[in-house]
Amino acid sequence: MRIIIKDLSGLDSVAQRLVHTIGKHRVWLFYGEMGVGKTTLIKAICTALGTKDQVSSPTFSIVNEYASPQGPIYHFDFYRIRNEQEALDLGYEEYFYSGHYCFVEWPELIPSLLPEDAAIIRIALVENNAREIKIEIPQ
Repeated sequence: MRIIIKDLSGLDSVAQRLVHTIGKHRVWLFYGEMGVGKTTLIKAICTALGTKDQVSSPTFSIVNEYASPQGPIYHFDFYRIRNEQEALDLGYEEYFYSGHYCFVEWPELIPSLLPEDAAIIRIALVENNAREIKIEIPQ
């Protein structure tokens, strides 16, 4: 699936669509360059899932937890890790295999630790500051 958004005003409907389309998959991997809008999209998705918590980038904490009607939502940002061992030390598997939503920024830094059934969201800046969002959902 491919979605183009011209500005952030359509982000809430995109988030609702992603929650509906991705369905049962609980680990979502967000790929995209710095500043492309990964955290902004995750904020909108968390709102669509009913969290009332303040959603922010976990760049320094590596993982943030938000409450939602579906249970906890885990938001990871692996940008600052130096190697996969740091994710292992964090106990990533307790989160990824908990059955709860896990939104992962910079998953390319932990490639051998990623679940095979994770949904992939690729965000890219295209002409006129629009964003292209490509979604890959495993079977």
